Amino acid sequence: MTEEKALRSLLEAVAHGNVTPDVALGKLKDLAYEPVGEFAKIDHHRSLRTGFPEVIWGLGKTSEQIAQIMEVMRLRNSVVMATRIEPLVYAAVQQKVRGLRYYELAKICAIAPLVIEPQFAGIISILSAGTADLPVAEEAAVTAELSGFQVQRLWDVGVAGIHRLLNNRHIIESASVLIVVAGMEGALPSVVAGLADCPVIAVPTSVGYGASFGGLAPLLTMLNSCAAGVGVVNIDNGFGAAVLAGQILRTADKLKRLS
Repeated sequence: MTEEKALRSLLEAVAHGNVTPDVALGKLKDLAYEPVGEFAKIDHHRSLRTGFPEVIWGLGKTSEQIAQIMEVMRLRNSVVMATRIEPLVYAAVQQKVRGLRYYELAKICAIAPLVIEPQFAGIISILSAGTADLPVAEEAAVTAELSGFQVQRLWDVGVAGIHRLLNNRHIIESASVLIVVAGMEGALPSVVAGLADCPVIAVPTSVGYGASFGGLAPLLTMLNSCAAGVGVVNIDNGFGAAVLAGQILRTADKLKRLS
């Protein structure tokens, strides 16, 4: 059965009272995708299933492929985002996609409203150990903001000058979820988790001298954190950290509505 026939059959069943709207919604969550040329299939219903729409991974795609995918996605989404977009790639995509915005430090380009009001309660606070960690930290921050979450930033508060962190305890105390980004030895998330009463998501970066092994050393430090309850995402994965933080807040919102 084709997708169109399956959808028509499901709608007719709802119209005749044979299927409830809730059951139909459950079936629709796994139904729709749209081919783009011979190179992509857009998962339009991902936001129904997971709460977050599909996001374009820019590395390895041509500017033409990125542009075509964005034009298809904009028909159904108010925000369309592509990550890991280098400036030259953005310049080429911009020629093909109107209204495109670029967040250079985060290497994200997006079709989005100028102002995005937070859709969920709570604050995602994002801390970076050093200035060199900012591209990954900004990827997390921009992803969270484009996804409709309120973000606080606190940069360059690594453990080599711990007073910089301690002088900003209010940022930690006001957070609903913390994302802590660090390279080198990756100690900052453990310190922050020892001060925080909310979930802490640790992001190792590939910043450091040779013995950091491209981010493996901070990854292992974070996995071996002496502070309980630190969650760790992959090296340089600011995007994944933002989505996890968003899922935590969305789950809290869902539980609140169910209570």
